[in-house]
Amino acid sequence: MQIPWFSNSKTSLISSSRPFVKMHGLRNDFVIVDGRGHPYHPSTKEIVHICDRHEGVGADEVLIVEPARTPNTTAFVRIINPDGREVEACGNATRCIGWLLLKEYNQKEIRIETLGGILTCSLAGEKQVSVEMGKVKTLWQDIPLSEKMDTLHLHIGAGPLNDPVGMNIGNPHAVFFVEDIDTIDLPKYGKTLQTHPLFPEEANIGVAQLLDPETLKLSVWERPGTLTTACGTGACVAVAAAHRRGLTHKKRMTVIMPAGSVVIELKDENIAVMTGPIEICYTGYLL
Repeated sequence: MQIPWFSNSKTSLISSSRPFVKMHGLRNDFVIVDGRGHPYHPSTKEIVHICDRHEGVGADEVLIVEPARTPNTTAFVRIINPDGREVEACGNATRCIGWLLLKEYNQKEIRIETLGGILTCSLAGEKQVSVEMGKVKTLWQDIPLSEKMDTLHLHIGAGPLNDPVGMNIGNPHAVFFVEDIDTIDLPKYGKTLQTHPLFPEEANIGVAQLLDPETLKLSVWERPGTLTTACGTGACVAVAAAHRRGLTHKKRMTVIMPAGSVVIELKDENIAVMTGPIEICYTGYLL
């Protein structure tokens, strides 16, 4: 039996399928679906399948663009991890979505809403986007922690990693400072720290090394349990953590991650602005 596929017939595979765009920010990759005209509510099983790199498209997250829920915003974006869990924020994802919507609406600046809050995006060059990621929160109940504690010195550790800084910028983070990041086997300790009882919502685990007053080197173990090539929110909180610890007084820093660099600027009231690259991989259809 002949199976029609890329044809215009009503029986073709793509006639009832859903278009997507595959993008990445520093190799942190995403399947992006427009759910504004036709709502899209995939099940956990569908999300797992889409993100599977052998049986699906393959992605670190699925991003669903929905109609704006708040006045003076362009869209609401759902950010869904490979395990089907919806999360509050992702810096690399926001840059990718921001670029698409800035181009679509031919605007210099737009505001995107996520579970973590409203983020302002603007073009910063050829395939470069700046995102105002919001305020870096430092109160123990805002991270959140399971008990009251000084978030500048969390009493947890594993192996060579101890005494992290706890913060939240739409999602929870713990940042450990080390002398030599290349000697740290983060996958060995990442899961244990991510799921520590101190973090009722789990936490992203960052390991940072200050190279000079304007440069950090960073590696991040992300929820739900992966070593990522880049983490935008992790870069923001790493710079904020360096300031809180008094390791630097520079408001603008370059953060080097395995897949490349972003620039983080801390503004008044602890607002973090991230600037970094985006790339389009390809477009396709979810069957």
